[in-house]
Order: sequence, then structure tokens, then C-alpha cells
Amino acid sequence: MIEKSLKYISYFTAFILALLVLLVVYDATARYLFSAGSTALQELEWHFFDVVILLSIAYTLAKNSHVRVDIFYDKFSEKTQSIINIVAILFFILPLSFLIIYMGIGFVELSFTQHEMSSDPGGLKYRFIVKSLMPLAFVLLVLQALKELVDEIAKVSK
Repeated sequence: MIEKSLKYISYFTAFILALLVLLVVYDATARYLFSAGSTALQELEWHFFDVVILLSIAYTLAKNSHVRVDIFYDKFSEKTQSIINIVAILFFILPLSFLIIYMGIGFVELSFTQHEMSSDPGGLKYRFIVKSLMPLAFVLLVLQALKELVDEIAKVSK
């Protein structure tokens, strides 16, 4: 189920990325050719960028496209690679993810209760919406990491 969810989230993220490209082109054109800019548009660019990055974390793990030092890893046997992956999931991905979820919920709650908005004139309101993606992204990462953990344990058990 997590794989199917991540697939649809990746489609949404790709759509947001396309919108981001169009928004940046429009904003740059308006600013440099017509000397007209918008604080809200610039902030929306950052918010779209946040969506793309945060919602792509779990998908990147699922596709095994995350950053890793492959100098040694590629030379190891499949069983050794699985053991390294298990250790990474148990001691790095999951603890960090749980910490970010725990801290992130309070971060979003504070933003919501304070009705946080941009401090710039003409900026965007409802900053808690984009901030809520942080704990959500790491919940997705935890789910994907648990799926990967089960798969890696099965590989070691063979």
C-alpha cells in the first residue's frame, strides 16, 4: 500500500515541480523585463520547492536513489549490503524520522495556533500548511523504511 501511495504522491510532486518551473519563469520574466515582482509569488516558489523536496524523500528511498557513499558499498555482497541497510534504517533513518515527526508536530501546532504568516508585506498566509508537510513527509519515510527493513531482513535470512 505504501508503494502505491508513494507512486501517486510522486505524480503530484511531478505536477508541483512543473508548476514550480512555470512559476519561476513567469516571476523572473515579470521581474527582469517588466520590473514587476510579487512577494507572494516568490514565497509560493519556496513553498512548491518544499513540497517537491519533502514529498520526494520516501519515494527516493523506495527507488534506492538516495545519497550513499558507493565506493565500498557496491563491492560488498548482497547480504553485506542488506546488513548495512538494516543498520542504516534502525540506527539512522528511523530515529531521525521519529525525532523530526515528534518535533515537527509541535512546530506545526505552534504555527497554526499563532496563525503564522509571512512577515513580508504581500506575503502568503497560512504558513502552517507547508510546515505540516514536514511531519507528514517523515511519516511516509518511516512507513517506507519499515517496508525496506522487512525486505532487507528477508534478504539476510535467505
